Amino acid sequence: FAERVETILIFEYSKISADFEFTNIKCLSLDESFCSIEYCFLKSVSRNYKYSSLKVNLHKVPIDKIKINFAIFKRLNGYKPFLYNITFDACKYLKNPQKYPVARFILSLFIPFSNMNHTCPYDHDLIVDKAPTSNMDHQLTNTLPFPRGDYGFFSIWYAFGIPRATVNVFGTLT
Repeated sequence: FAERVETILIFEYSKISADFEFTNIKCLSLDESFCSIEYCFLKSVSRNYKYSSLKVNLHKVPIDKIKINFAIFKRLNGYKPFLYNITFDACKYLKNPQKYPVARFILSLFIPFSNMNHTCPYDHDLIVDKAPTSNMDHQLTNTLPFPRGDYGFFSIWYAFGIPRATVNVFGTLT
């Protein structure tokens, strides 16, 4: 009989994780006759559950021409451009998201928690309801790992080629 010796190596696997935390949100309507911000806030329910919510009332509907400029900034002696600064046609994106991987990554940060998940035209108010930090954690650490630091997610929303609103979200990845 030949003795069979099995060696089992056990490694302790510890995942290096990062946590995203909202620090501020600023929403501004650039044309009050076109849209107004009903609410725009961050809420901390507990130590582990924080979310952002936003409601934009549209006064001139339907809207079938929407563009979004989205830029990610990292704070290094002021906010400096980091990774993406793109402008895309939101209506074309919503028809075929697979053609726009960068837009898909950016919009995945909040679209699952909004009523903006259908193709144009939009004839209703726009709502982001309780977008949790856990979604940002997942997107910024698992989907596309970001280095730790302070970030600004700046967006300008255009309708019919005219800037109508800005939404800027600030957070820290620790």
